[in-house]
Amino acid sequence: MTAFQTLKELNDACASLPAGDEAAAKAAAARQDVLTKPQGSLGRLEEIAIHMARWQGRATPKLEKVEVIVFAGSHGVTRRGVSAYPAEVTAQMVANFAAGGAAINQLARAAKAELKVIPLDIDRPTADFTEAPAMDDADFLSAVSAGHDAVARNADLLCLGEMGIGNTTASAAVAAALFGGTGTEWVGRGTGVDVAGMKRKAEVVDMALAFHGERLRDPLAALARVGGRELAAIFGATLAARQNGIPVILDGFVSTAAAAPLAKAAKGGLDHALAGHVSAEAGHKRLLSHLDMEPLLALGMRLGEGSGACLAVNLVRSALECHAGMASFAEAGVSAKEA
Repeated sequence: MTAFQTLKELNDACASLPAGDEAAAKAAAARQDVLTKPQGSLGRLEEIAIHMARWQGRATPKLEKVEVIVFAGSHGVTRRGVSAYPAEVTAQMVANFAAGGAAINQLARAAKAELKVIPLDIDRPTADFTEAPAMDDADFLSAVSAGHDAVARNADLLCLGEMGIGNTTASAAVAAALFGGTGTEWVGRGTGVDVAGMKRKAEVVDMALAFHGERLRDPLAALARVGGRELAAIFGATLAARQNGIPVILDGFVSTAAAAPLAKAAKGGLDHALAGHVSAEAGHKRLLSHLDMEPLLALGMRLGEGSGACLAVNLVRSALECHAGMASFAEAGVSAKEA
């Protein structure tokens, strides 16, 4: 059964997001304060442990089941020359994922994570969003529901990634719709377009903003009108994770843009999510700033596929190993800081 039959159902779900477990977070913070180290000396590792406690709802969080889900979609806007690669690369890369030959296959294995790749009607591109909504309501709800249903309810951590030629253009359009600005301010090189390609991308985003106009003020409408199926699925998966007490690591520009409407639709909508990294895609740092998210890593990557999110998993593992495994001052017989 489709998770969301109507836009009202989806809007209602976004308006009733569960809060984190503050008792678990306080207990985790209290434990951090008595471990054998100066308080705060592990920096963001301490913050990560407390974040995971809050959103898993347990003072000692765990990473026994880590999911990496990569959604793939096809974009009609590619006919406007916004990518350095042809549209058929989307399907070819899905086959590469299945064969284990992509970067994300190796990174998921290294992170001891389960990888799922979910193609979404990749033989049926979305509409060219410069002249029509990328998805009608039914198509949008189907993609959101596919993402929502893909999340294992017993996961301890969810990493979200994507594949879709043309989707950095769609993401730039979504970001501009949500936070303002022009195409030039949001587009990047994506698959490696040249200067002329960058200009085309910016023009396409501006055309889309002008065509859809005021209808982009609604964050879900913006995602449906200028996004793509894989973006809608990432949004649905991010929502499902929140509803089921699963913390999320977002990947790069596309994944962050896809999840961003949840932050616009509900205050604190992305509080359960971490930014795995800041990518080299031009708009990603700007988007993270709008969302008040500090990335865990900065490695100059712009691959997508969930690669940066997956790399961050082992950082989270390290944080949780210290949190659970370190001795307290009392346990170790080490003198605590003098009052």
